[in-house]
Amino acid sequence: MITERDAEHIGQLADIAVHREELTEFTSRFNEILEYFDLLDQVEMVECVEGRESNILREDEVISSLSQEEALANARELEDGFFRAPRVM
Repeated sequence: MITERDAEHIGQLADIAVHREELTEFTSRFNEILEYFDLLDQVEMVECVEGRESNILREDEVISSLSQEEALANARELEDGFFRAPRVM
């Protein structure tokens, strides 16, 4: 179980602004998440039945895709044959 001080420290590490009035709720929710992980840790692993390891929904199907020119046809900005996107810092 984490304390409000722990939650505040975790918020700082994750660069999440946690205001004083939200700290109690944040701590409570954080502890709920950790309790759920504890519950998942208690689940026993089940071995796969032989022959059931493959995709049981459908067979994979190879289909043709767009050419590079078709994919870039509606792009606002291009750079060296690729989509140009805004720089993210």
